[in-house]
Amino acid sequence: MKSLIIAGTLTAIAALIHLAIIVGGGDWYRFFGAGEQMAQMDEQGSLYPATLTFVIACVLATWSAYAFSAANVIRKLPFTKIILLLISLIFLSRGLLAIPVVMYADSPYMAELANNMTFMLVTSLTCLVIGSLYASGTYRLFKQQ
Repeated sequence: MKSLIIAGTLTAIAALIHLAIIVGGGDWYRFFGAGEQMAQMDEQGSLYPATLTFVIACVLATWSAYAFSAANVIRKLPFTKIILLLISLIFLSRGLLAIPVVMYADSPYMAELANNMTFMLVTSLTCLVIGSLYASGTYRLFKQQ
């Protein structure tokens, strides 16, 4: 289950990056594509950006744990197969659909993302790679049992 170990590691790194964004503040929110509004809210002392980013970090850490669980790195977690299938679908959907959504949605936030197409391309490709790793490992997991 090497693909799940790699997927879990990459997802854990993404979780750590989200925690670093909270510490880094407004400039980090801007650099990592959260948008000007999130950066400004953080700079004005709002708890919303940090709370949302922390929740995302927790979700990513949980997903990482499920990958490690399926690869027998940590103890077995409940509902592993179905959760890995959902994680695979979420990452692959984000990778495939984010750019079209940004290009065709009518909102100021989406327009801001459309102006940062390099960020969108890099993150979409990253999500496709991670999603493919999860999908490959999940397929092997279903095939084994």
